[in-house]
Amino acid sequence: FSWGTLGPIILIEQSLTSVSYLNIVADQVHPFMATVFPAGDGVYQQDNAPCHKGRIVMDWFEEHSSDFQVMSWPPNSPDLNPIEHLWSYLENQIRAATLPPRNVRELQDQLVSAWYQIPQTTYQHLVESMPRRVLAVLRDKGGPTCY
Repeated sequence: FSWGTLGPIILIEQSLTSVSYLNIVADQVHPFMATVFPAGDGVYQQDNAPCHKGRIVMDWFEEHSSDFQVMSWPPNSPDLNPIEHLWSYLENQIRAATLPPRNVRELQDQLVSAWYQIPQTTYQHLVESMPRRVLAVLRDKGGPTCY
């Protein structure tokens, strides 16, 4: 997501490998980034999951470096990724549902519905909070923060 748009939710039904992750990045993320950041000035944030660091993934990002920048994410760094707050928001929406999902398909349907109902101000505030998050980490010398 970005400040201006949420973007699609991508349901993953298998364990992520470097190959399956690269397919998602190439088929879903890359077109989204090209649409939202046509000047190539977007920044893509991922964590240090093993599938994100595979050689084929790193090579692909290098080949597409003019399309968008991949944020460097040092090992053992505080998790400031605002997507974590959106995952928590979705979890709360599903838990608050009048009818809890009875199976995986219903869960997927509820997740998709909840994703597209996230208010724009929710993800805008998350993006706007990033400078405060970084300052809090610096202030606490990398230790735990309220985020």
